[in-house]
Amino acid sequence: MNVALLIPVLPLIGFLINGLFGKKLSKSLVGLIGSASILAAFVCVLITFANFISGGMEVQYVTAFEWFNIGDTTLAMSFQIDQLSLIMMTLVTGVGFLIHLYSIGYMHDDENYNRFFAYLNLFVFFMLLLVMGDNYVVMFTGWEGVGFCSYLLIGFWYKTPEYNNAAKKAFVMNRIGDLGFILGLFLMFQEFGSLNFVDVLSSPGGHHNIEIITLLLFIGAMGKSAQLPLFTWLPDAMAGPTPVSALIHAATMVTAGIYLIVRSHVLYDMSPDTMMFISIVGAATALLAATIAMVQNDIKKVLAYSTVSQLGLIFVALGVGAYTSGMFHLLTHAFFKALLFLGAGSVIHAMSGEQDIRNMGGLKKALPITHLTFLLGCLAISGIPPFSGFFSKDEMLAHIYNVNPALWAVASLTSALTAFYMFRMYFLTFSSDFRGTHDQKHHLHESPSTMTIPLIVLAILAVFGGLLGLPEFTGIHHGLSYFFDKSSDLNGLNRVFEGDFHTTEYILMAVATGLAIASILYAKKIYFDQKTIPGEEKGIKKLFAGKYYLDEIYNKIIIKPGLLKGTVLQNFVEEKVIDPAVNLFASASLKASANIKKIQTGNTGFYIFGIVTGVVLILFANYLIWFR
Repeated sequence: MNVALLIPVLPLIGFLINGLFGKKLSKSLVGLIGSASILAAFVCVLITFANFISGGMEVQYVTAFEWFNIGDTTLAMSFQIDQLSLIMMTLVTGVGFLIHLYSIGYMHDDENYNRFFAYLNLFVFFMLLLVMGDNYVVMFTGWEGVGFCSYLLIGFWYKTPEYNNAAKKAFVMNRIGDLGFILGLFLMFQEFGSLNFVDVLSSPGGHHNIEIITLLLFIGAMGKSAQLPLFTWLPDAMAGPTPVSALIHAATMVTAGIYLIVRSHVLYDMSPDTMMFISIVGAATALLAATIAMVQNDIKKVLAYSTVSQLGLIFVALGVGAYTSGMFHLLTHAFFKALLFLGAGSVIHAMSGEQDIRNMGGLKKALPITHLTFLLGCLAISGIPPFSGFFSKDEMLAHIYNVNPALWAVASLTSALTAFYMFRMYFLTFSSDFRGTHDQKHHLHESPSTMTIPLIVLAILAVFGGLLGLPEFTGIHHGLSYFFDKSSDLNGLNRVFEGDFHTTEYILMAVATGLAIASILYAKKIYFDQKTIPGEEKGIKKLFAGKYYLDEIYNKIIIKPGLLKGTVLQNFVEEKVIDPAVNLFASASLKASANIKKIQTGNTGFYIFGIVTGVVLILFANYLIWFR
């Protein structure tokens, strides 16, 4: 058996064991099975990676079984092992294992411990299908599967109605995007006669409707990767346990839209209008989410809006054709954002469930490991050299500037706001004096090793992950270009500036770093030096705090009219038309059956008389036919 086939199977086995027999197993064994299945999958990914490199980096196709036939078209449950899928597989299983390990400590006291690990394992299984499939049908199967698992995990604590509403909101808004995705697949099949990557992406030239196909696929990406106008579900998804936020809503599932576009980059290269639309949507989303994050007081909501903003920046990069740069930032973002979410979970764990940063403060001494790793994550996401976020953001911003300076200005402003709101959160959480209750202060403690070890590993990745792609002027071979070379049509690494491009690059790096440092110092002045505690926001900040009232707008123009239409259909169409029609049919049937049953008298003589009468009538009918 090809070892690649084991990669998705192992998490599925973990799901089946914990899902079917978890209640009979100890919590230690449940956690071990759930985590070991992902670790084993990660090892298989590394083996597959090594085999891929030793084999000359030739694309491999691995078929599990033939799935179904439609006319002359055959679709198989098969996987494509190439540069892109291997990087995503490594990310999903590697970060996934760390989050599973973290969950052992974080969820230890939960009564549904086995159900949680079963759901996490099932999510990883579907995410692997999404990134490994060699056709759009397998990808879409994983796509829908991770959406379903997201629904289960957001509403994991289902006894709280608010959490159930958040899960339903995420599910419905993702279905809107998924409708665009599936319509794109229908049109793609009509256009190409196939949904296999090799058929669709090998020779798209000369086909019509490519702009429409790419736009529909991007609508799917807008839902899954939380872009305007389909992003409001992601902040509400923080209702789920913190490991869920780290795995699904920061490091893996929300990157599915980015993966879809990068995988389909050949089509997008032929769709300039769609590319421009992607850049505009990404820029608007990035800036809007960053301004909202500036005034959030829930530690997880700050990180949620930050995720939306960072994804927006990546979409700007994809829109200008910087696919490899977008993937580079996707990787580094997964490292430091998973670190920040898990660090937030450690803080919440120490604060007995408190998530409001206004009620924290002074946690530096009580949580030394959490504090240090969280600080490193903040520096990385802010783009401070030499942390990973600096290198990936620098590369994206350079490409964006080269194509569209106006988009670069928006992206740079967003990056500066990122540094501000991240250190606003950091200073309010860890500096100054403790502002919580006496009981909370008494119970403050560092998290157990199952939670701190993943923090340390992710912190190392957040610090050194930038070495994958050092700037052009260093003359060092770009790490990702080893996989995405020119022949792959996915390089996006060539920085072609007019004149001395090194000078331009130095200036762009200096501007980005200067803005980040200025933002951090401004946050320090307000929240560390002046010890300002956020209160009721006024002016423009009130608009930010109200999240631009998008939920209220959606409620007014979509939800309320929908409910009104449903009420009208129920009260008038259903009750006044459909119900009476059904009742009339039922009443007529009852009356007819009541009359017909009267002929069933139970009298033998009556039945013989009926038989004789029937025979006579049949003979008479035959006589008429014979002599006609």
